[in-house]
Amino acid sequence: MRYMLMRKADEATEAGELPSQEVLEAMADYNRRLDEAGLFVTGDGLRPSREGCRIERRNGELLVTDGPFAETKELLAGYTVLEADSLETAIEWARQWPREDGDVTLELRRYFSLEDFEPGHGLDKHLDQARLPSELNVHLCFPGNCREAMAFYAEVTGGRLEALVTYGETPAAQDTPSELHDRIIHASLNVRGRRLMGADMAGDCYQAPQGAQVHLEYEALEQAEAVFQRLAEGGQVTMPFDATFWARGFGMATDRFGVHWMIGCQTGRCPMNDEESES
Repeated sequence: MRYMLMRKADEATEAGELPSQEVLEAMADYNRRLDEAGLFVTGDGLRPSREGCRIERRNGELLVTDGPFAETKELLAGYTVLEADSLETAIEWARQWPREDGDVTLELRRYFSLEDFEPGHGLDKHLDQARLPSELNVHLCFPGNCREAMAFYAEVTGGRLEALVTYGETPAAQDTPSELHDRIIHASLNVRGRRLMGADMAGDCYQAPQGAQVHLEYEALEQAEAVFQRLAEGGQVTMPFDATFWARGFGMATDRFGVHWMIGCQTGRCPMNDEESES
């Protein structure tokens, strides 16, 4: 069951006061513990209501009202979405909200699920959407250097290496040769909720990657080029990083682990179109 844990606004948040480094650290630790417990879905802070607006429909007419709004205690300053097995579990985690955030008011609400609704054509449309997977991830195979590769990818992307499990740490250890016990059976690098996973293949099961690339997209040209250069070090450049008619910057390379990459900056936005619009 999915719950939203809402952090209500107060005078400080409505005044636009940013949390201290201590609060930021405490919230990051709290989110990490939720993540490790398998409950964290997402969470964000909200800017003051003076930077937002309300959109209301009255008698068929739309009314847009700019903030700020007076009823501060009814506004939101942030939220965390939890995937919990019961309301009691969600409450237990709500009780652990960081003390560094001071005196706060939290509100916990359960999401509707599709099972709550009567069958019908309206529900059918939602069921079609529910057929979509919750994640689309990439899994890489390695001949024995998965640990080194995933640590490198974590450093380059800034992602969080959330799993690095060896054969020897699993029930499969008793059926695995001892020389493989320190090899990786499951690695997971979390990059903004998308996962780059990997494992060392036992015996002759390893096959070099072929016919697929991992694509990383960046907004900043300098960052995209820097990542491309890091991944290309010790590897092979297939297409040098440069401006193209489909991207501000784009390049292709195979890294030193044999993994193929495509690095883009604003892929799909054509610089040629910008030049035409300026002329």
